[in-house]
Amino acid sequence: MLLSKVSSPMLRRFPEKLRTLRKRHKLTQQQLADRLGMTTGVYISDLENGKRRPGTELVFKIADLFGVMADQLVRDELEV
Repeated sequence: MLLSKVSSPMLRRFPEKLRTLRKRHKLTQQQLADRLGMTTGVYISDLENGKRRPGTELVFKIADLFGVMADQLVRDELEV
């Protein structure tokens, strides 16, 4: 299910926020995947395109990596 179709007040902006943070830190999708312990950047691409939703553990890993609060990633009204 695409995130744009999710009716939840959370996570609709996650793909945009992830892409913004990755680009702000000048990382490719593969480099981000490597830093998160993943073998391929395809998963990051799927997250950024709303094809997949992140699990709780991944949200915290991403937040730690980029120095933001997990709330900023999942709550649509908060900016990164």
